[in-house]
Amino acid sequence: MATHPSDTGAWASRMIRNTVGLAAWTAAWVASVALAAFGPGIIWNDEPAPTLVAIAFSVLVGVGMLFANKRNLQAMDELQRTVQLQAMAWTLGAGLVGGVAWTLFARHDLVGFEAEIAHLVAFMSVVYLAGSVAGLLRYR
Repeated sequence: MATHPSDTGAWASRMIRNTVGLAAWTAAWVASVALAAFGPGIIWNDEPAPTLVAIAFSVLVGVGMLFANKRNLQAMDELQRTVQLQAMAWTLGAGLVGGVAWTLFARHDLVGFEAEIAHLVAFMSVVYLAGSVAGLLRYR
């Protein structure tokens, strides 16, 4: 069934709005994590109360980002959603398996530096990007 041009324009407008919303929530979450990570040492001299508030705020903003991601996925067409869900599935699996392996490497002093969560986040980001590109190439 063919879509009416006005339906396509409304869908495109909704996709732009959802994508911009997701980007805004993601930027807000990154900023809130930075505040929780660096605020104690720079802004409020390691006081526990503001640190707890900053962490709680970061979690709340993160939940908002999750809902924005869900809205974005729901607005996608079937092919876009399939590509995204496959990339997310690879990312979750690789993050879990890679994170456990990384922890074991660090625990048994098999890496020459401290294993940090940032390494896992970077690894998962690369897997997600590769999964997204592979999915787009597969279905083009």
